[in-house]
Amino acid sequence: MDKIFKGVLEFQQEDFETHRELFSQLGREQKPHTLFIGCSDSRVVPTLITKTDPGELFLVRNVANIVPPFGSAARDGGTTAAIEYAVQALDVDTIVVCGHSNCGGCAAMNMDPAELDLLPHTREWLKISAEVPERVTQKLRSNDPAEREWLTEQLNIVVQMRNLLTFPYVKEKVVAGTLNILGWYYIIETGEVLNFNDSTGHFELVT
Repeated sequence: MDKIFKGVLEFQQEDFETHRELFSQLGREQKPHTLFIGCSDSRVVPTLITKTDPGELFLVRNVANIVPPFGSAARDGGTTAAIEYAVQALDVDTIVVCGHSNCGGCAAMNMDPAELDLLPHTREWLKISAEVPERVTQKLRSNDPAEREWLTEQLNIVVQMRNLLTFPYVKEKVVAGTLNILGWYYIIETGEVLNFNDSTGHFELVT
Protein backbone atom coordinates (compact mmCIF):
# COMPACT_ATOMS: atom_id res chain seq x y z
CA MET A 1 0.00 0.00 0.00
CA ASP A 2 2.83 2.41 0.80
CA LYS A 3 4.23 1.91 -2.68
CA ILE A 4 0.97 3.15 -4.24
CA PHE A 5 0.83 6.29 -2.08
CA LYS A 6 4.48 7.05 -2.77
CA GLY A 7 3.73 6.63 -6.45
CA VAL A 8 0.98 9.25 -6.25
CA LEU A 9 3.39 11.75 -4.71
CA GLU A 10 6.07 11.02 -7.32
CA PHE A 11 3.50 11.45 -10.10
CA GLN A 12 2.44 14.83 -8.74
CA GLN A 13 6.01 16.03 -8.25
CA GLU A 14 7.51 14.67 -11.47
CA ASP A 15 5.22 13.42 -14.24
CA PHE A 16 2.41 15.90 -13.67
CA GLU A 17 4.81 18.83 -13.58
CA THR A 18 6.43 17.66 -16.82
CA HIS A 19 3.03 17.48 -18.54
CA ARG A 20 1.28 20.30 -16.70
CA GLU A 21 0.18 22.06 -19.90
CA LEU A 22 -1.20 18.82 -21.36
CA PHE A 23 -3.22 18.06 -18.22
CA SER A 24 -4.53 21.61 -18.26
CA GLN A 25 -5.83 21.08 -21.80
CA LEU A 26 -7.36 17.75 -20.82
CA GLY A 27 -9.08 19.19 -17.76
CA ARG A 28 -12.45 19.72 -19.46
CA GLU A 29 -12.38 17.46 -22.52
CA GLN A 30 -10.84 14.41 -24.12
CA LYS A 31 -10.32 13.57 -27.78
CA PRO A 32 -8.82 10.07 -27.88
CA HIS A 33 -8.10 8.65 -31.29
CA THR A 34 -8.21 4.99 -30.24
CA LEU A 35 -10.41 2.68 -28.19
CA PHE A 36 -8.06 0.09 -26.70
CA ILE A 37 -9.79 -3.12 -25.57
CA GLY A 38 -7.29 -5.09 -23.53
CA CYS A 39 -6.98 -7.76 -20.91
CA SER A 40 -7.00 -6.83 -17.22
CA ASP A 41 -3.65 -8.59 -16.81
CA SER A 42 -1.26 -6.45 -14.76
CA ARG A 43 1.59 -7.14 -17.18
CA VAL A 44 -0.17 -5.42 -20.06
CA VAL A 45 0.24 -1.63 -19.96
CA PRO A 46 -1.39 -0.10 -23.06
CA THR A 47 0.14 3.38 -22.79
CA LEU A 48 3.59 1.87 -22.30
CA ILE A 49 3.25 -0.50 -25.26
CA THR A 50 2.00 2.26 -27.58
CA LYS A 51 4.03 5.17 -26.12
CA THR A 52 0.90 7.31 -25.94
CA ASP A 53 0.18 10.29 -23.71
CA PRO A 54 -2.85 10.89 -21.47
CA GLY A 55 -5.88 11.69 -23.62
CA GLU A 56 -4.93 9.48 -26.57
CA LEU A 57 -6.36 6.09 -25.59
CA PHE A 58 -9.87 5.35 -24.33
CA LEU A 59 -9.35 2.16 -22.34
CA VAL A 60 -11.62 -0.75 -21.49
CA ARG A 61 -10.11 -3.83 -19.86
CA ASN A 62 -11.58 -7.13 -18.78
CA VAL A 63 -10.58 -10.77 -18.34
CA ALA A 64 -9.35 -12.11 -21.71
CA ASN A 65 -10.12 -8.89 -23.65
CA ILE A 66 -13.62 -10.08 -24.52
CA VAL A 67 -16.23 -8.13 -26.53
CA PRO A 68 -19.79 -9.30 -25.80
CA PRO A 69 -21.85 -9.28 -29.01
CA PHE A 70 -24.27 -6.40 -29.51
CA GLY A 71 -27.45 -6.76 -27.47
CA SER A 72 -25.81 -8.62 -24.59
CA ALA A 73 -25.34 -5.56 -22.36
CA ALA A 74 -27.02 -7.38 -19.48
CA ARG A 75 -23.97 -9.67 -19.36
CA ASP A 76 -21.48 -6.84 -19.30
CA GLY A 77 -22.74 -3.30 -19.50
CA GLY A 78 -19.28 -1.91 -18.78
CA THR A 79 -17.54 -3.11 -21.92
CA THR A 80 -20.46 -2.50 -24.26
CA ALA A 81 -21.07 0.96 -22.81
CA ALA A 82 -17.40 1.83 -23.31
CA ILE A 83 -17.57 0.75 -26.95
CA GLU A 84 -20.74 2.76 -27.49
CA TYR A 85 -19.30 5.88 -25.85
CA ALA A 86 -15.96 5.68 -27.65
CA VAL A 87 -17.51 5.24 -31.09
CA GLN A 88 -20.66 7.34 -30.79
CA ALA A 89 -19.65 10.14 -28.41
CA LEU A 90 -15.87 10.38 -28.79
CA ASP A 91 -15.77 9.40 -32.47
CA VAL A 92 -12.53 7.41 -32.26
CA ASP A 93 -11.07 6.35 -35.59
CA THR A 94 -9.43 3.13 -34.42
CA ILE A 95 -10.33 0.20 -32.18
CA VAL A 96 -7.56 -2.11 -31.00
CA VAL A 97 -8.37 -5.51 -29.52
CA CYS A 98 -5.20 -6.56 -27.74
CA GLY A 99 -4.62 -10.05 -26.39
CA HIS A 100 -1.36 -11.33 -24.97
CA SER A 101 0.84 -14.31 -24.23
CA ASN A 102 0.36 -16.42 -21.11
CA CYS A 103 -3.22 -15.19 -20.69
CA GLY A 104 -4.88 -16.76 -17.65
CA GLY A 105 -8.36 -16.03 -18.96
CA CYS A 106 -7.66 -17.78 -22.24
CA ALA A 107 -6.10 -20.72 -20.38
CA ALA A 108 -9.31 -21.04 -18.37
CA MET A 109 -11.28 -21.42 -21.62
CA ASN A 110 -9.63 -24.83 -22.02
CA MET A 111 -10.39 -25.98 -18.46
CA ASP A 112 -13.15 -28.25 -17.29
CA PRO A 113 -15.97 -26.07 -15.89
CA ALA A 114 -15.59 -27.81 -12.53
CA GLU A 115 -12.06 -26.39 -12.27
CA LEU A 116 -13.61 -22.93 -12.10
CA ASP A 117 -16.00 -23.61 -9.22
CA LEU A 118 -14.26 -20.97 -7.13
CA LEU A 119 -14.51 -18.48 -10.00
CA PRO A 120 -18.20 -18.66 -11.01
CA HIS A 121 -18.32 -15.13 -12.45
CA THR A 122 -15.20 -15.75 -14.50
CA ARG A 123 -16.66 -19.03 -15.77
CA GLU A 124 -19.86 -17.26 -16.84
CA TRP A 125 -17.92 -14.44 -18.49
CA LEU A 126 -15.78 -16.83 -20.54
CA LYS A 127 -18.90 -18.44 -22.00
CA ILE A 128 -19.03 -15.47 -24.36
CA SER A 129 -15.98 -17.00 -26.07
CA ALA A 130 -17.15 -20.61 -25.86
CA GLU A 131 -16.49 -21.13 -29.57
CA VAL A 132 -12.78 -20.39 -29.22
CA PRO A 133 -11.66 -23.78 -27.75
CA GLU A 134 -13.68 -25.59 -30.43
CA ARG A 135 -12.01 -23.62 -33.21
CA VAL A 136 -8.60 -24.21 -31.63
CA THR A 137 -9.15 -27.97 -31.60
CA GLN A 138 -9.92 -27.87 -35.32
CA LYS A 139 -6.68 -26.01 -36.06
CA LEU A 140 -4.28 -27.90 -33.77
CA ARG A 141 -1.50 -29.72 -35.59
CA SER A 142 -0.11 -31.44 -32.50
CA ASN A 143 -0.72 -32.12 -28.82
CA ASP A 144 1.76 -29.43 -27.82
CA PRO A 145 0.27 -27.38 -24.93
CA ALA A 146 2.20 -24.32 -26.12
CA GLU A 147 0.51 -24.47 -29.52
CA ARG A 148 -2.92 -24.71 -27.89
CA GLU A 149 -2.05 -21.75 -25.68
CA TRP A 150 -1.06 -19.30 -28.39
CA LEU A 151 -3.77 -20.50 -30.76
CA THR A 152 -6.39 -19.88 -28.07
CA GLU A 153 -5.03 -16.42 -27.35
CA GLN A 154 -4.87 -15.42 -31.00
CA LEU A 155 -8.19 -16.91 -32.13
CA ASN A 156 -9.84 -15.22 -29.18
CA ILE A 157 -8.68 -11.87 -30.56
CA VAL A 158 -10.16 -12.66 -33.97
CA VAL A 159 -13.49 -13.63 -32.42
CA GLN A 160 -13.66 -10.34 -30.51
CA MET A 161 -12.89 -8.39 -33.70
CA ARG A 162 -15.83 -10.14 -35.32
CA ASN A 163 -18.05 -9.43 -32.30
CA LEU A 164 -17.32 -5.72 -32.71
CA LEU A 165 -18.97 -5.85 -36.13
CA THR A 166 -22.26 -6.95 -34.51
CA PHE A 167 -22.56 -3.35 -33.22
CA PRO A 168 -24.49 -1.56 -36.02
CA TYR A 169 -22.73 1.77 -35.56
CA VAL A 170 -19.32 0.09 -35.55
CA LYS A 171 -20.03 -1.83 -38.76
CA GLU A 172 -21.45 1.28 -40.41
CA LYS A 173 -18.27 3.26 -39.77
CA VAL A 174 -16.01 0.38 -40.76
CA VAL A 175 -17.84 0.05 -44.07
CA ALA A 176 -17.64 3.81 -44.57
CA GLY A 177 -13.89 3.70 -43.96
CA THR A 178 -13.96 6.06 -40.98
CA LEU A 179 -13.18 3.40 -38.37
CA ASN A 180 -10.47 0.73 -38.34
CA ILE A 181 -10.42 -2.41 -36.21
CA LEU A 182 -7.01 -3.87 -35.35
CA GLY A 183 -6.19 -7.14 -33.62
CA TRP A 184 -2.94 -7.22 -31.66
CA TYR A 185 -1.11 -10.05 -29.93
CA TYR A 186 1.39 -8.81 -27.36
CA ILE A 187 4.22 -11.14 -26.30
CA ILE A 188 5.10 -10.19 -22.74
CA GLU A 189 8.57 -11.70 -22.49
CA THR A 190 9.88 -10.16 -25.73
CA GLY A 191 7.85 -6.95 -25.99
CA GLU A 192 6.86 -7.86 -29.55
CA VAL A 193 3.45 -6.98 -30.96
CA LEU A 194 1.85 -8.96 -33.77
CA ASN A 195 -0.90 -7.37 -35.87
CA PHE A 196 -3.66 -9.43 -37.47
CA ASN A 197 -3.61 -9.28 -41.27
CA ASP A 198 -7.14 -9.64 -42.63
CA SER A 199 -5.85 -10.57 -46.06
CA THR A 200 -3.67 -13.49 -44.95
CA GLY A 201 -5.52 -14.48 -41.79
CA HIS A 202 -2.26 -14.45 -39.85
CA PHE A 203 -0.70 -12.35 -37.10
CA GLU A 204 2.38 -10.54 -38.36
CA LEU A 205 5.13 -8.86 -36.38
CA VAL A 206 4.90 -5.08 -36.21
CA THR A 207 8.26 -3.80 -37.49
